Amino acid sequence: MTEHLPALVTLLTILLMFGTAFAVGLARGRYGIQAPATSGHPAFERAFRVQMNTLEATLLFLPTLWLAAHYGFAFWAGIAGLVWIAARTWYALAYLREAARRGGGFALGMVAWMATLLMALAGLGRAMLAG
Repeated sequence: MTEHLPALVTLLTILLMFGTAFAVGLARGRYGIQAPATSGHPAFERAFRVQMNTLEATLLFLPTLWLAAHYGFAFWAGIAGLVWIAARTWYALAYLREAARRGGGFALGMVAWMATLLMALAGLGRAMLAG
């Protein structure tokens, strides 16, 4: 069961990304921001930045999650991934309300990502030394 945790985290990440994209779409409609514009009302700009920041963070997070899982840390990578999901959700909700409040979620997300990175590095290093 625990070997499937990274897959669950990946699906939750996809749902998080969908949620941020949906928030941008809602903000476009609410504030009359026509595509391809990426600026206008401050609430729209916050939603847009949440989406882009989440996309950027996901590009760092998912490869390290799967490398850590592949190299023997599936359970712990999955736990770190669940923390990352919770942190990025916290970040997104706080940023949507007030940009200055996003720091806690950002910091926790970085710690969770660093955990997956360290597991990936340790696992790959161990595999390279073994053979």
